[in-house]
Amino acid sequence: YFCRHGERWELQLKGSGKTPYSRNGDGRAVLRSSVREFLCSEAMHYLGIPTSRAASLVVSDDDVWRDQFYNGNIKKERGAIVLRLAKSWFRIGSLEILTHSGELDLLRRLLDFIIQEHFPSIAMNDSDRYLEFFSTVVSETANLIALWMSVGFAHGVCNTDNFSLLSITIDYGPFGFMDSYDPNFVPNTSDDERRYKIGNQASVGLFNLSKLLQALKPLLDPRQKQIASQILEGYGEHYYSRFTELFKTKLGLLGENKNDNFLIAFLLKVSLLC
Repeated sequence: YFCRHGERWELQLKGSGKTPYSRNGDGRAVLRSSVREFLCSEAMHYLGIPTSRAASLVVSDDDVWRDQFYNGNIKKERGAIVLRLAKSWFRIGSLEILTHSGELDLLRRLLDFIIQEHFPSIAMNDSDRYLEFFSTVVSETANLIALWMSVGFAHGVCNTDNFSLLSITIDYGPFGFMDSYDPNFVPNTSDDERRYKIGNQASVGLFNLSKLLQALKPLLDPRQKQIASQILEGYGEHYYSRFTELFKTKLGLLGENKNDNFLIAFLLKVSLLC
């Protein structure tokens, strides 16, 4: 942890080598991707989008072998290590794996820790604290993806392991910004099925939140499960409302007008045709 002005940040090295979580990878990172993560995470911060931060980048003496375009052409590249920071690195997948393995006591302990450390508005003695937690993550995830869309940012790998429980942008692997509006834009050359194309980000967010709900269900009673399902159903409204608000601000539209949404859709379509 790193304390600054009373805040606590978790430090993480990306590219430093194998860890217990490296699976079959080498745990290394190449210089080009490290520079991209450093620059993009800082750019996103100054765009006002919740994100991890980059503290430093060190070039490594190790050679790293990578198939950059996934075409079988493996090349030697210069390695690098990024020191990155976030208030927390816990993801939806962090809870999924505990439920899947039946470690429910550990799941409860981890959830209570996350709520106590990062969700101060939720009382720890509230029997509905997991509902409150889920409701917050649903609304903040909708807000985050709307912000991504407002600047044309495509994450590239929107699985549950890359979705933060604090609803910040993390794990800058394949990503990109659209030069012009294209809902089929895919920054990940290995995403042949276009699962994570930019036009799918809101839907993938809903899918990931449904996985979060599945992970929480063993800790919820029947009433809480029903309410949680209703909360999840409200995700689309949260997202659409925030998306509309952001684009109205871009266009300088004041007040409420029934034609606002038509104008936003029309201008995006014009951009697509151009």
